[in-house]
Amino acid sequence: MASSVTELLSEIAELSEPLVELNRLKAAVNSVPLNTLRELATGLRFGVLFNLLESDDREQIDVCVAILERFLQSLEPICLVQNYKLELQKGLQHSDDRVKTLALTQIGRISECADAVVTVLGSPEFIKEMIHSIGSERISIANEAIKSLCRIAQNKTGLDALFTATMLENLKDVMGTSDVVRYRVYELVLEIANMSPVSLEYCVNGSFVTRLLSELSGDDVLIRATAIEMVTTLAQSQHGRQYLAQQGIIDRISNMIIGAKSDPFSSFYLPNLVKFFGNLAMVDSPQQICERYPVFVEKVFEMIEGQEPTMIGVGLDTIGILGSCIEGKQVLNKTGTAFQEVLRRLGSLSCNASTDMRLRCLDTIASLLSLQTDQQTEDILGMTESWFHALHSRPMETFRSMSSQPFPDIHIGALKVFTAIASQPWGQRLMIGTPGFVEYIVDRSTKADKNSKDAKFELVKALVNSKSIAEIFGNQHYLQLRAYLQEGPYFVKAVAVVAVEGGE
Repeated sequence: MASSVTELLSEIAELSEPLVELNRLKAAVNSVPLNTLRELATGLRFGVLFNLLESDDREQIDVCVAILERFLQSLEPICLVQNYKLELQKGLQHSDDRVKTLALTQIGRISECADAVVTVLGSPEFIKEMIHSIGSERISIANEAIKSLCRIAQNKTGLDALFTATMLENLKDVMGTSDVVRYRVYELVLEIANMSPVSLEYCVNGSFVTRLLSELSGDDVLIRATAIEMVTTLAQSQHGRQYLAQQGIIDRISNMIIGAKSDPFSSFYLPNLVKFFGNLAMVDSPQQICERYPVFVEKVFEMIEGQEPTMIGVGLDTIGILGSCIEGKQVLNKTGTAFQEVLRRLGSLSCNASTDMRLRCLDTIASLLSLQTDQQTEDILGMTESWFHALHSRPMETFRSMSSQPFPDIHIGALKVFTAIASQPWGQRLMIGTPGFVEYIVDRSTKADKNSKDAKFELVKALVNSKSIAEIFGNQHYLQLRAYLQEGPYFVKAVAVVAVEGGE
């Protein structure tokens, strides 16, 4: 088969209409193992295939791209850049998106190889074409270009090549294409800025970060919302957060939340302001962020208590994230009666809202109530127990009713809540004190879907793995649960069939 590949390549070079032979070559190439193809490809030149890309015949281009993908993928990056640098650079300028994607994919491989990428760094035209690919109408091409440029910027040599005066001008020219493309460039810049303090310094000196921050206070509320989202990306790194704090950006975003009360268009950007602080709290310290910026927590509670579905959803997700860690739980608990009101609102939403909102609410409740074994001090257990009882006047009966509903998503959401409290002694006491609850857990006769069976299995596992389960549930129930765990989530009890002599 390898010999036929060589023969077909030679034959194609002599043909003016090679489509039939190209398809034969494609089939031959796909049938050769990659290792064998690598040995073969190293000794071949594919100039004829690259030349055939210069055609108006879309089918011909498709087949050539498929063949080249297979051939080039088999080559080592250093071999690729040494032999096909000009062809790949030309591919970036091609009018057909499939050819551009082929070139960018291979450049991505080159960018990951320290020895191969040196050649790219020494070719300004190469980098220029990659920058201009960010402005492509096709998002997949832009994303490939961004990924490759990020790989190039992973060391100082790459940063120096990308942030020359000429390349900065090219980046700024591309930014002028449209609002969408401008934010693609911001995405590239922030990806690089988050890599290290040195990378951030390059991006700041290039004026990109300053320009993005200035858009936080722009007149266009949609641009403002997108800018806030992008700034949230920068806050993912410690040096990024330090920079934002030093520039007074965190304080400015806090003031934007305060100012949102008097802005009739705040609904466009307020969710992103809250998400910014939610992310900041989780990567930094929930206690420090919430205590320094109390308006953040106040706004989240206000959103949940309101009537706007989008705001309620963002508020639910935010306290779910905050309450997923022990420090966040303690911060929420310190708000006292304010959080008790929020819990009552969660209880109401879990029963009376739209299905989507009920599911988000149940996930939030499960996140708030979950505790690791090593977190279960007397005070913390008392706190989660009080939260559970604040949700409904009869929470066990309410969630038990949800877990029996025919709607799989709601059923699973309720099981997640039970799983959250299953390792906590007070939760186990409520379960054993609820008539028929244990029997419901171990009952496999209900025709549940796979996800429901998985959810119930997680509940059983949480119970069995608890140190207090045998004492609280008693030996008989404990053994039932352990047997269920050992049998797995999909166990089906065999039914004996007795044959009767003479029966039909």
